[in-house]
Amino acid sequence: MPDTKEIDGDVYISPRHLASTTGTGDPALAPLLDLGWDLRYDEDSNVYLSAPDRRVRLGYLPEGEDDGLWRINAYKDSFGPPAWGVCFNDRVPTEFVRAFTTALAEAYERGPDAYLARPVAGVDEHDPFLAVVPLLKQSWEIDRPRWGVFAVQSPDGLAGLEFTTGDLDPETELTTRDARWQLWAGNSIDRPVWYATASTDTPVALLTAVTRSVADPAPLPRWREETFSYMKGMAQLTPILPPEPLAPTPLDVQRAVASRRPAAHPAASVPRWSTTSRPALPSPRR
Repeated sequence: MPDTKEIDGDVYISPRHLASTTGTGDPALAPLLDLGWDLRYDEDSNVYLSAPDRRVRLGYLPEGEDDGLWRINAYKDSFGPPAWGVCFNDRVPTEFVRAFTTALAEAYERGPDAYLARPVAGVDEHDPFLAVVPLLKQSWEIDRPRWGVFAVQSPDGLAGLEFTTGDLDPETELTTRDARWQLWAGNSIDRPVWYATASTDTPVALLTAVTRSVADPAPLPRWREETFSYMKGMAQLTPILPPEPLAPTPLDVQRAVASRRPAAHPAASVPRWSTTSRPALPSPRR
C-alpha cells in the first residue's frame, strides 16, 4: 500500500476520466525538462519549452487567450508550419498530459523518424486504430454519433474519443476543436468538462500513450474540496486512508503474553565478588 504522506489528495476518484486537473503543470513538464529542453517565461508567467533542435515546442499557457492550457507543436522545418499539433484544455487530468509528454520525450530521443512519424492505416505501429485499442479493452463501446465520424464511448457515457474522416483544413485543426482526434469528458462533446485535440499527422505512439492512461482502471488522487461539483455527482470518491497496521506474527503474540505474566522470584545464586563486595569472614577453627 502506498505511503499516504506521499499522495497529493484525500480521495481517490474513479473512473479516472472524471478526475480533472491537479492544478499544477510541473509533473507534465518534467519529462522534457529532464532532456534539457530550453525553458522560458513571459511577463504573464506562461511557460515555453523548446527542443534542442527547435523542431518541437510546448506552451503551458495559464494566462493564454482561451482555455487551451497546453499546446504542443512539431515541425519538419523549424521555420515552417507545424507538422502536427496537440492541445489539452485547462481541466484535462494532468496525468494524461504527462503520459503524452513522457511518450514525446522517448520519441524525441529516437529522432525525427519517431516524433514526426505520420499515421498510416494498415501499417503496424503506425495504424491510427492502435490508439483506440486501450479504450476498447476497458469496455468502451463503438459509437457512430454522426456521418464521417468514428467514435468510442466510455461505459458510463461520460467520456468519448472521436476520429473524423475525410479532408480537414490544417490551420483549423491547430486553432479550433475541429481536429482529426478529439478526446473529451462531460455530459456531451458539445459541453465537455475537459477535452484534448490532435491534428491529422500526430504520431500514433503519442496518442496511444494518452488513451492508455485514460483507460487505466487505477483511480487518481485528488483533494475533495477542489473537485468540481460535476465530478462529485458522477464519480466514485473513495477516502484515502492511512495504511492499516500489520497483523501480529506468532512471535509478537508470544511476547505480548509473556509481558503480562507476573514476575517470578529470582532463583538463588552464588554471590560474585566485585570491587564493592566485603571480604569474606574467616571460618571458625576446629
